[in-house]
Amino acid sequence: MKETFETYIFDLDGTLLNTLDDLAASVNHALRELNLKTHSTDDIRRFLGNGSRKLIERAVEGGAQNPLVDEVEQKFRAHYLVHSLDTTQPYPGVIQMLDELRRRNKKIAVVSNKFYAATQQLCRHFFAQQVEVAIGERADIRKKPAPDTVLEALSQLHADKSLAV
Repeated sequence: MKETFETYIFDLDGTLLNTLDDLAASVNHALRELNLKTHSTDDIRRFLGNGSRKLIERAVEGGAQNPLVDEVEQKFRAHYLVHSLDTTQPYPGVIQMLDELRRRNKKIAVVSNKFYAATQQLCRHFFAQQVEVAIGERADIRKKPAPDTVLEALSQLHADKSLAV
């Protein structure tokens, strides 16, 4: 039986890795640094999904109009790069699944709205042997749900989009 797909592209946060506690700790650290209201982990979970800028805008009272939002985001990113591995772990079975895909000679990429440096760091740490391409949020490419990051991953993998999932 011929396998249908040759390329597999995954999201990172909440799909391959449970990053919630480290994200929440870094958001709250940045907010505390500027004497702003912190949030529960459940609140942070609800703020996720559209990259770090949206996460911070949702966490800061007044959102994008708050004059401290840029500084909060900078403090969040700096803290997260140091603490992104404190509690983050792959979900059960993820490593085995990726290993099996590699055993079958499949191409594997990660496409995330997480900022680029953190995406690279996490993929190198957890999936260095499995993930060939990891793309995070970059200024020169529109983030998901726009197809740009997926198309970039396909290009870097030299993969046929009709054989990718």
